[in-house]
Amino acid sequence: MLRLIFAILFLLIFFLISIPLYLIEFIIGRFNRRAMVASSQAIVVFAFRILLLICGVKRTVIGVENVPKDEAVLYIANHRSYFDVPVAYSCLPTLTGFIAKKEIAKIPFLSTWMRFLQCLFLDRENIRQGLETILKGIEQVKNGYSVFISPEGTRNQGKEMLPFKEGSFKIAQKTGCAIIPVAISNTDEIFENHVPWVRKAPVVIEFGKPIYPKDLSKEQSKFLGSYVQEIIKEMLEKNSKLL
Repeated sequence: MLRLIFAILFLLIFFLISIPLYLIEFIIGRFNRRAMVASSQAIVVFAFRILLLICGVKRTVIGVENVPKDEAVLYIANHRSYFDVPVAYSCLPTLTGFIAKKEIAKIPFLSTWMRFLQCLFLDRENIRQGLETILKGIEQVKNGYSVFISPEGTRNQGKEMLPFKEGSFKIAQKTGCAIIPVAISNTDEIFENHVPWVRKAPVVIEFGKPIYPKDLSKEQSKFLGSYVQEIIKEMLEKNSKLL
């Protein structure tokens, strides 16, 4: 219970501190948008690391050296918990915006930081709006910002991943950027498995080797979602032994 209380108190303090920080970031953005994104990401990463420390999360990070540092990429991850984002974001080596469900855009303070970070909001019930979001993601990659998405579409605590939505991969197919498979293990043990309490837990996050659409066979390209999902599945099975 104490971890939950301390986590809530920290978030309240951070959001209060955010008010003057928004002004600073806005001013930076008027002169250099990329500098604003970089400074915003540094602030949010710092806050996430403190939050994970408070919650007793012990991270094992594997394969971050696989991520190209000089180009934008498309991160494709499985999704098990609200804590997937803090765990992943706190170790990303590139300027990155997440694609999140549209409901998050209504959350005060959080949504403002997400907009500073080039995050995009997706309406899962509106096909046309979903296409517009993917098109914005394509533009972001072209402008040098990586995109992080969970193609399952929702948190999944079952033993098997939900089918990956193929539309998520259009960002890589249209830009030629690398796809980085991301396997996130055991984050649901922090919160979802014993709501409403937060408990300490070990988690593993692994970044796979980059996959370039141009290097794939015709069959792999046709079923790109299944191909990447199988890679993530193998990583999850391997990393289960580390928990």
